[in-house]
Amino acid sequence: MQHMDAAEVGRALRGFGLNLLCRQVIPLAESIASVLEMRVIRANDDYAIIAGPQVAKSLIIQLHADATYHANPLPSLLPEPGAGARGAGAEFRVFDMDPDAAARRAEVAGWYVLQPPTDKPHGLRECYLLDLEGYCWVPGSVIA
Repeated sequence: MQHMDAAEVGRALRGFGLNLLCRQVIPLAESIASVLEMRVIRANDDYAIIAGPQVAKSLIIQLHADATYHANPLPSLLPEPGAGARGAGAEFRVFDMDPDAAARRAEVAGWYVLQPPTDKPHGLRECYLLDLEGYCWVPGSVIA
C-alpha cells in the first residue's frame, strides 16, 4: 500500500478498519504506531495508513486530515477546535496488550493517561489513553 494511488488503496482494503479525522496526520500516525506497537505503512500531511499490532494483524487505521473531507458531511459533526475531544463517547480497545507498558509509551508520546492501568471486575487490566487528537484507546490484558 505504500506506493499505491488512492484508488488502488481503496480496492485493497478488507475486513474491519477505523477511519479517523484529525488536524495533524503525521504526528498522530507516529504516536499511534509508537504507543500501540503498530506500523505506519504510509503517511503524508493529508493521509496515513497504519497497520494493526501483532494481536490484530488485519486491523487497518486510516487517518485523514480534516481538509480532505471537504465534500463529506462528517466534519460538520466535529467539535470546534478547543471545544472538546474528538471521538467523545467512543473507545478503541486493543486486547492482549500490556496496559502498563502502553501507558508508559503514551506518556512519552505526549498522550494523556485518562485512567492509569487498573484491574477491572470484568477480568481485564486496562488503561484509558487519549491520543493527540483526543481519541480514546484502551489497551488491556487478562488479569493473571
